[in-house]
Amino acid sequence: MNNFRKTRRFLADIWQRYSPRGLLLYFLPIALIPATFIALAKGHVLGVLVNAAGFTLYMAAAWFLRRGFQAEYVYANSRIARPPGPPLKMIAAIITALSTGMIAWLGAGHSLPVGLMFAGGAFLGMYLRYGFDPQEEKKIPAVHGYAGDEIRQALEDSSRIVRSIEQANDRIRNSELNRRIERICEIADNILAEIEADPRDFRRARKFLNVYLDGARQVTEGYAKTHPQTQAGELEQNFRNVLETIESTFQEQHQKLLEEDLFDLDVKIEVLNTQLKREGIL
Repeated sequence: MNNFRKTRRFLADIWQRYSPRGLLLYFLPIALIPATFIALAKGHVLGVLVNAAGFTLYMAAAWFLRRGFQAEYVYANSRIARPPGPPLKMIAAIITALSTGMIAWLGAGHSLPVGLMFAGGAFLGMYLRYGFDPQEEKKIPAVHGYAGDEIRQALEDSSRIVRSIEQANDRIRNSELNRRIERICEIADNILAEIEADPRDFRRARKFLNVYLDGARQVTEGYAKTHPQTQAGELEQNFRNVLETIESTFQEQHQKLLEEDLFDLDVKIEVLNTQLKREGIL
C-alpha cells in the first residue's frame, strides 16, 4: 500500500485497538484486589470467592466492551453492514450488572433487593455511558434483479480480494511493481466505494467483481509466491505487462461507472481477458 493508505489504515486500526473508550471499566475492580487478600487473611472464604469472581467478571466485561466498540467502529464506517453480532456491549452491561449486584449482596452484606437495585443501576449506567450495540441492518435495496444481500456479499468478498492483493504485494521486493499494484488496489477500492454508494452500478461492474478482480489476485499471489525477491527476465516483464493491462482496465472500469457508458469498457475487458488467458491466469 502507498504511504497515505498505509497511514490511514494504520491510524484507523490504532483507534480501534487503543481508543480510551471503555478503559474505565478496567480500573473499576482494582479495589477488589486488596479486598480479596484482606478476606483471605481473615479466613473469609466467601469474601475471597466473591471478590475474586467480581474482579474476573469486571475484567471480562471490560474486554467485551472494548471488542464491542471495535465492532461498532467497523459498522459505523460502512454504508452496507449487518448489526454487529453477538451484541458485545450488551453482554458487557449484563456482566457488569451481575458482578455489581453479587458484590453488593454477598460481598457488602446488603439484602437481595438492594443488591438487585445495585445491579439495575450498573446496567443503566452502562447504557447511559456507552449505549448498546447497533441493531439496524444497513441494507441495499434490490436493483436490476439483484437482491441487496447478494450485492452486500459480493462487495465484502471483493474487499477481501483487494486485501489479499495488498498482502501479496508486501511479499514482492520490487518498488516499481509495488507502486503499480498499489495503484491497482486503490482503483479497486474506489470502484467498490462507487458501487457501495450507488448499488445501481452493481450490474455494470459484476464482471469486474466476479472475474477480473480475482484474476488480479491470482496473478499477484502467483508472482509473489514464485518470485518473492527482485527478479529480472521474461517472467518479470510478463508480470509487468499484465499489471499494466489490469491497471488500465480498472481505470477504465471506474471511469465508465462514473460516465455510465459500457461500450468501450467491454472492449477493454475482452483485451484483459485475452491477455490473462494467454498468461495462463484464467
